[in-house]
This record gives sequence, C-alpha cells and structure tokens, in this order.
Amino acid sequence: MTPLDIGLISVAAIVVLIYIGVYIPIALGVVSFVSIWLMRDNFDLAMNLLKVAVGDSVMEYAFATVPLFTFMGLVVSKAGLGSDIYEVMSTGFRRVKGGIGMATVGANAVFAAVTGSSIASASVFSKVSVPQMMKNGYNPRFAVGVVAGSSVLGMIIPPSAMLIIYSFVAEQSVGEMFLAGVVPGIMLAAAYIFAIWFMGRFFPKFVGGRPADDYEFMPWSEIASKTLPTVFLIFVVLGGIYTGWLSPVEAGATGALVALIIALVRRTITWQGFWETLLETGHITAAILFLITAASIYSRMLGLAGLPNQLNDILASSNASFFLIMVLYVILMLFLGTLLDTASIILIVVPLFLPLIEPMGLSLVWFGIVTVVGAEIGLLTPPLGISCFVIKATLNDDRISLKDVFLGALPFAGVMLVVLILLIRFPILSLAILN
Repeated sequence: MTPLDIGLISVAAIVVLIYIGVYIPIALGVVSFVSIWLMRDNFDLAMNLLKVAVGDSVMEYAFATVPLFTFMGLVVSKAGLGSDIYEVMSTGFRRVKGGIGMATVGANAVFAAVTGSSIASASVFSKVSVPQMMKNGYNPRFAVGVVAGSSVLGMIIPPSAMLIIYSFVAEQSVGEMFLAGVVPGIMLAAAYIFAIWFMGRFFPKFVGGRPADDYEFMPWSEIASKTLPTVFLIFVVLGGIYTGWLSPVEAGATGALVALIIALVRRTITWQGFWETLLETGHITAAILFLITAASIYSRMLGLAGLPNQLNDILASSNASFFLIMVLYVILMLFLGTLLDTASIILIVVPLFLPLIEPMGLSLVWFGIVTVVGAEIGLLTPPLGISCFVIKATLNDDRISLKDVFLGALPFAGVMLVVLILLIRFPILSLAILN
C-alpha cells in the first residue's frame, strides 16, 4: 500500500474507534504511530516523531492556560456565581413570554465567560433553570432545549478549551482566538434570545409558560452584590488580554486567584473542596494535554501520508470555489457532529483543510471560530450530543426523556447554523476586535 492509502485507512480507523468508545487520544496516537511505522517501515522514526510531538505540544508555555482556566472555572462553579447571574437575569425577563428561557441564555453567556465549559454550563443550569421553568408551566422540551442550546456558548465565548485546542492545531495565538470569540459568542446569545421571542410569539404552545405576576423586582443592592464579582472577574481576564496588560497565561493565573478569593470571601469552598478542585483540575488538564499530544502525532502522520496535499489537488483540479469548499467543510462537520465530540472533529478535520485555507489568504483565526461553532452544533445533535446527555443525567427526571432533550435542542441547533452562515459570509464579525 502507498502512504496515501495508509493515511486514508488511518483516518477512517480513527473515526470508527472513537465512535465505538475508544479513548480519543489513544485512538489518535496509536493509529497514527502504527501508520507512520508502516509508511516508512521504520519503528525508530515513529518513536522519534512521537518524542517530537510531546516536546512540541504540551511542553509549550502557552498551554499553561489549560490548568489555570480550568481551575478558575471549577472555583467559579463552587462559588455559586452561575446561580447568582441566573437570579439577576430572571428579574429582567420574568414578565416576558419565554422570559425565563431568555434569562437562562443571558446567564449562560455570562457564566461561559468565566468557565469556558459547555458541560459545566449544562450541569449548573439543568439544576437551576429547568425546575424553575417547569414550575411556571413551560413546555419541558423547551425548558431542556434552552439549557442545551445555550450551554454551547461555553465553547465559543472565551476562555474556551476548544479555542485553545484549535490554536495549537493551527499554530495561532491563544489570546487572538479568545478575543475573536467575543463578538460571535455575544451574537449567538442574542440570536438565541430573539429565537425564544419568536417562538413565544408565533409558537406559544411549544414554549408554554406564564408570566410571573407576583414576582418582586430584585433590589439594586442585591443585583450589585450578585453581579459585581462576575463582572470584575471578566474584566480582569478579558480586559487584561484585550489591553495587552496580561498575556493569556497571566490572565489565567490572575483569574484563578481572583476566583479563589471570591470563593473564600463567600465561604463557599472548604479545604476539602479546594483539594477536590485541584484534583479535578489535574484530571481535566491531563486529559486535554494528552489529547493535544495525540493530535500532534496525528498531524505528522497526515503530512507523511500527503493527505492534505492530495485533497488540495482534488479541489484545485475541480476549480472548487471558496463557497463550495466552505459548504463541503460545514457538511463534513455537521456529519461528524452526529458521531464525534467537538475536540475530535477539530483534531481530525482541521489538519486536512488548513492547507486549503492558507493559500487563499484567509484568516486562520476566523477559520477557527467557524470551525468551533460548526463543531459545536454536534453537541446538540443525536446520537452523541454530549450536552443533551449531560442534561438528561443531571436532571434524573423520568418525565423528561432523552428524545425530549434532543427535540427541544433542535431549534437552537438551527439558530447556530444560521449564525455559522453569517460568520462565514462576513469574516469581520470574528475579526472586529482584532482590527
């Protein structure tokens, strides 16, 4: 077999192994290692490339952002900031049709800016928002759909682990990726809120619910006490990166310290809780860095096989336009989103398409935002839909089936697709802050 044949078989094998449940880094790393060995018939070369992959990935200074932002997000969750933001948002939207759903989206957007995790958002707001909506007569499918849809904001609004992973694969600045995610994240949140208003206006049965006439407005002093810690934390992290006062690593360290101080002042974290947070940070960090190392050896395998160049030649010979390439790219991501998680999609697909995008003179930062948003749609689509599974497991309510969660999330997946098309058509939306 030629190296190209081995490369094609390897990509297919990786997809199948991940789909049947093999740990993603194991599937990427082992298949790539064996493929390089077979291509060159040289075990020592495969070992040397594996050593280089480790040295060029997890040893880089920029990846110190991973444990720092992970720790910050976990501490913020323990400090109860997500519940506080939700309560404040509820005071502004409660009297509107679908208002609690709008409040959930707004709270998720703010919470995402200090956690960067879709899974954390799905878990927190499943406990806080869904029971409140069902208490007020909302359609259960709408209630879980709102939480599922808005939870994906954690992967596009910085700090985001997916943006960090993409920045490694495409060799882009983590700080620039974070700043590029701000406008698309806000745009997606606004689109969700508009969609909820639209559904409440024209499809009231799907939304359900009733305005809370007996709800008292929260005093301004209480609003300030519940929002200022989060606002200050966002200002320190994103403001520090945007102004250039802090590098992404320094912003992560500062944010982690500020989050810990907030949790200590609020007395929401104990020594036992602090130790558990450190252990969980270590587990998550090890998993992400292991994933990045496996992605590095995978990229080298693709290069040796010549797959990216072959794909480039095929599209060039067919005179494929930018529009056609992006359509193929989005369709591929949507298809893989029904099978794989976001990180897997980024690691498998991006190395194949980067050689096509770079010669066009297009921004790889913009391409990263498009990639993450497109891959995130997979969090809401069956059969995988990780956010949907997390919501179902967190609720543990027999009245709500997994089918209800997926059907409720479907309109929000549609909204994401519309936003994705706009981001592709108007790259300035992703690059506005950087220009």
